[in-house]
Order: sequence, then C-alpha cells, then structure tokens
Amino acid sequence: MGEYIRPSRLEEALSALARPHTVLAGGTDFYPARVGRTIDEDIVDVTAIDALRGISATAAGWRLGATTSWRALIEADLPPLFDGLKQAAREVGGRQIQNSGTLAGNLCNASPAADGVPGLLALGAEVEIASREVIRRVPLERFITGLRRTDLRPGELVVALHVARPTHPARSAFLKLGARRYLVISIAMAAATLEVAEGRVAAARVAVGACSAVAQRLVALEAALVGAPLDRSLADRVDPTHLGPLAPIDDLRGSADYRRQSVLVLLRRLLAGLAP
Repeated sequence: MGEYIRPSRLEEALSALARPHTVLAGGTDFYPARVGRTIDEDIVDVTAIDALRGISATAAGWRLGATTSWRALIEADLPPLFDGLKQAAREVGGRQIQNSGTLAGNLCNASPAADGVPGLLALGAEVEIASREVIRRVPLERFITGLRRTDLRPGELVVALHVARPTHPARSAFLKLGARRYLVISIAMAAATLEVAEGRVAAARVAVGACSAVAQRLVALEAALVGAPLDRSLADRVDPTHLGPLAPIDDLRGSADYRRQSVLVLLRRLLAGLAP
C-alpha cells in the first residue's frame, strides 16, 4: 500500500500534493472503482480539514466548502435560489451516499451523469482552487473539460464553490430521467435558474446533463426566456433548435434520439414547474 495521510490543515494537504497523491473525500467514487484490487497509490484524505467543510453566506453570495456533503446541503437554510440544487442532492444515490459524498467530489469525478453539475451550472457557480503558490477561481463551465477530465493542475485542490447573489429574486428547479425512481444513473437531466422582475424573467440559466461528455448550458434557450411572463407558457419557449450544444450518445440506458426527445420533455416540465 502507498502512503496514506489525513491532514487537519489545508496547508498540510497542499504540501503533500507537491508530489502526486490521490485526493480522498467522501470515497463514494474512489472505493467502488477499486473493488477487488489493492489500493497502492499515495492518498491524501481531506476529510479532517475543517476549512473545506460547510456553507456560509457573505454580502457577495454563498461559499460551499468542497467537502460539504449532499445531506448537509439538503439540510442547510438556503433561499429558493438553491431549491434546484437541493432537488439534485436528493437524487445523489441513497441516504448513505448523500451523507458521505461531497460537492467537489461530484465535480472532480467529471462524470457526464454527475447529478450536481447541471444545478451548479444553472447557479453560475465558480470553483475555487488552491495550490501552495496561488488561489484561483474558474467558472464551472470551464472546470470540467471532458469525460473524467478537469482543469485541476498538479499540486492543486478544490477548496470551495462560490455562488453569487442574483440581481433579482430567483428560483430554481431540477429534473432527472432514469430507468427507475431512485439509485439510478441519469439518462438525461436538466436544471434551470430564473431571476424574476415584475412578473417576467429578467435572467435565465439552463443546463442539461447526461447528454454530452460535459453538462452544457443552453444559451439560446436562456435568451428566449428573457422577458417572458412567469407562467406555464414558459414551456412553449423550448424549441428543438435550442439543443444545439448537446451531443447525446447511444448506450445501454438509451439512444441519442431518445435522449434528445426526453430533454425536450424535461425542459418543458421544468420551466412550467417554475411558474407560480
């Protein structure tokens, strides 16, 4: 077995990452990937670092610590802006997985079907990344760069996610399609955040997951929603041409064509459900 360390301070973890280590947080992806074989890589277990955990509000927005669990997010006192992300959190495996799995782990695993990514994209989240030399922030849409690939560089660690306060009152929602109701990998999923002023959509962010190597924002649909009255007619604004950024594939869970048709239905239901 390789080296195993469990530092209590962020500085210790970053020092250890000066040479290659695998970062261990909730372990909900780490351990299943290693069933039946010896764990021989060097491990940095970040679960004892208090600075990486918890949710806090500031004048600018909210900071979500990297090792905050999905269950902690569900139970946090947050405004309706986060309703969609909480709905997604309830879809992340069962209760045991939600208790252990972490926000940053879901991102760093970079699965096309990661339940947390569309909701965080719809929130305009930024990823805070630290190394021994520098701290930087990257918009989430630039952090996940491909299938199982991220913008993390050698020696870096995700320390938090940041969500800015919206200009107007906002609401959000998430919908997922799977082969059954619970404990299932997504066939398709969608999330949306709408800012509302005087009964109309003032700003919109819409994201779709499990239909591309990386979850995608639907910028054309977002533009089509701005100025629309906040009622169930929002669903009528969705057009097949808005799905241009998507690149669904055929696999055991569904065909590319099925995914495209399913996403249209999900988006229409999602937007109709955001109406009062």
